[in-house]
Amino acid sequence: MTAEPDTGHPRLRPGVAVTPLREGLHLRGRGTSLTLEGSRALPALWEVLSARLAGDPAATTDPGRPGTGAGAGAGAGAAGAGSPEAAAGRPDPTAGHPKLEAALATVTARLREHDLLVDRFDGAEPPPWPGSVAERPGDAVAAIAAAHPVVVAADPEDGTALAVARALTRGGAAPTVRADASLPVGQVLVVAGEPPVAVGLRCDADGGFVTAPAGPARTRADLAALTERLRPDSERGHGGPAPRTLPLLLAAATAQRLLCAVAGLPDPGDPADNPRLLPGRPAVLVADTRPLRSEHHPWAAGPGPVASPPEDLEAALRRVTALGDPRLGVFDAPSPGDLPQLPTALVTCRTPDGLLVAGAARTDLARLTGAVRALELQLAAVDPEAAGAAGAAPRVTIGAGPAHALGRALRRAALAAATATADPRAATSVGAAPGVRWREHPQARHWTTALARRLGHEAAVTVRRLAGSAVLATVEGSRAVEATEADAVAVAALGALTRLAACDLDPARDPDPDPDPDPDPASVHHTAFNGAAAPLAAAGRHLADWVDEGWTGRWLAGLADREADLRAALHDLTGLRTTPWQPRTTAAHRLADALAGCGFTVLVPEGDPR
Repeated sequence: MTAEPDTGHPRLRPGVAVTPLREGLHLRGRGTSLTLEGSRALPALWEVLSARLAGDPAATTDPGRPGTGAGAGAGAGAAGAGSPEAAAGRPDPTAGHPKLEAALATVTARLREHDLLVDRFDGAEPPPWPGSVAERPGDAVAAIAAAHPVVVAADPEDGTALAVARALTRGGAAPTVRADASLPVGQVLVVAGEPPVAVGLRCDADGGFVTAPAGPARTRADLAALTERLRPDSERGHGGPAPRTLPLLLAAATAQRLLCAVAGLPDPGDPADNPRLLPGRPAVLVADTRPLRSEHHPWAAGPGPVASPPEDLEAALRRVTALGDPRLGVFDAPSPGDLPQLPTALVTCRTPDGLLVAGAARTDLARLTGAVRALELQLAAVDPEAAGAAGAAPRVTIGAGPAHALGRALRRAALAAATATADPRAATSVGAAPGVRWREHPQARHWTTALARRLGHEAAVTVRRLAGSAVLATVEGSRAVEATEADAVAVAALGALTRLAACDLDPARDPDPDPDPDPDPASVHHTAFNGAAAPLAAAGRHLADWVDEGWTGRWLAGLADREADLRAALHDLTGLRTTPWQPRTTAAHRLADALAGCGFTVLVPEGDPR
């Protein structure tokens, strides 16, 4: 394919709309917009620039000529005429004026920055598509024309297959329709290019989907997996006629995704355009008929490479959202719903063992806390060995990355060791020592005070140093291991508040003093935040000097700073060694692939802790 020549004569992209303002301009294109303000000369300046972009010298000299003024073509925006000299056919004295040319160059540069300009190719006007999206429309048009897509379906006269072929033709391709008896009714596969790239669709009475571009073999596998995942149990193997408009919608989306892949254009499911989607994971267009609508969904369990761990809490929650996608996810994502967010933030989600309640100082932390515990319960349901023995801590520990998972695993091991070696004489009781240091810390004071208001009496608190920088605190039966007395008391008080909230949602269940979910069957489980998530919450945050420990952000930053030393102390205390979990069942493999594709870590103990 010959490279497209750069003629140096740009024009506005097809489809860009221009609105003159009193002292500026507003331009809107695909996925971008630009507002220029600050001078009443800008609308008049636009008249000159739009004429140049249109490439028609007469447009600057004939104010009455059709096609000049407001709305002319894709680039003409502001109404108005040129100068009187230009109207009379005489040379415009302002043409080439240094100040005018400098202003035009400035505006042109801003248009370039916002990708609102495109260079002409071979002196021709760029087509509406791909001219509206391609950096070099000529190259894109040539690639599409040379692709020769092949549309494959069980019945080559099927309306959906023919709709795909028509959509490809409108996009500039020359498709061929062929029969393939191996494809189920309702499925269409389109292949083009070298090396070949394919896109598949499924269409039935209840809806359908369009796969992400991939190799032909991978696309066939995706068609089968997504059909199994998206079709209701009662409808599997039955099919049925689809509404007339649905095949047209899916055909257009299929053609667009294929032609974008062939021409090197951004895919409509590009995560850069949709924060709900994930880099490295397929984006599947899912369509429904009642009402008729379509939306790209992240397929966390779909094919793709192992992702790096999330860098911060925002990235971790983006992956939680993908893992819990309502159409293609692997678990029910935690949500605050209509739960109260004071005194502690709460979220709930369904798990194979019943409802799970998670609590934390903030809703985003509660969502992550609930997600990793819910995923552990989901994993235990598909691989019973992951659950561990009855009455014991879970065998697997999931985290949003290795550090988060290890921090959670070490805390669990320390709590188990502390239970086995509990010595009441080693604890410091609040009643016996009212001046202990944790009372001076605003976070510990706040959460124990909130708990006291909830209980109607002062909370019972004990603290005990385990080893090095590790401290165990017990608050109304809820326990936590952190690096300082104040941290441990605050986290344990959060756990006690979460446990009470879980009991409120299940009045028939007695409060359980264990901060980890009860190993016995129950309709409501609970789990609470601990400091293992603090590094994610504090990553990339810069706090002002006046923000003290009374602010959650500062407290989280302190927890993050102390996390590495605490993990070292807990390792010395427990002797815990971990190794990545290896799934043993097909369902477990699917869940493991989804977790790895989102950068999550699953650890199991290696040997027995000391």
